[in-house]
Amino acid sequence: MSAPAANANTNPNSVSFPAPRVTLPLGIPVLQTYSGAFICLEILFGGLVWILVASSNVPVPLLQGWVMFVSLTMFVCSCLYLSVYLCGLADRVDTDWNMVDFVYHFIAFVFYFGASLLEAATTSAAVEPGSFNATRLGQATFITFLDFRQYSINVVATIFSFVVTACYACSLTLALRRWKL
Repeated sequence: MSAPAANANTNPNSVSFPAPRVTLPLGIPVLQTYSGAFICLEILFGGLVWILVASSNVPVPLLQGWVMFVSLTMFVCSCLYLSVYLCGLADRVDTDWNMVDFVYHFIAFVFYFGASLLEAATTSAAVEPGSFNATRLGQATFITFLDFRQYSINVVATIFSFVVTACYACSLTLALRRWKL
């Protein structure tokens, strides 16, 4: 007779994954960290950008459509990302959450920076309220009329869009520090 195997339950074909690497606290204590505070600010100001651009009736849909897409998408993604930490789901999913944090905030920063530039271009096209912006593309000319209300809303949306971009930049810096520990 042969001797029994040392560990009969071990399957040589199984793959073992490393334990999830989470350096942010789970639950309500995540809100007491700088990263949690920045995510809350991203949600707050990102939602404000979304509301402001939508309330201006999107006078330049070609440019402001991207701003709306980015602000709405990042608002939803930031809410989902924060809820993963608040509900403690980061412990149950085996992945490197520090890398996920870095990649998410890098993509969000790049997208929001581009959206901020487009929103600033839309606002700066109206040199004075009540004037119009004529954009020539090939043989077509697009004319956009901005009244004082739309101009004022776009100015505020531009400011808050750059504030959200700065929040994502701070979150990106903190995520890079955590990821490269």
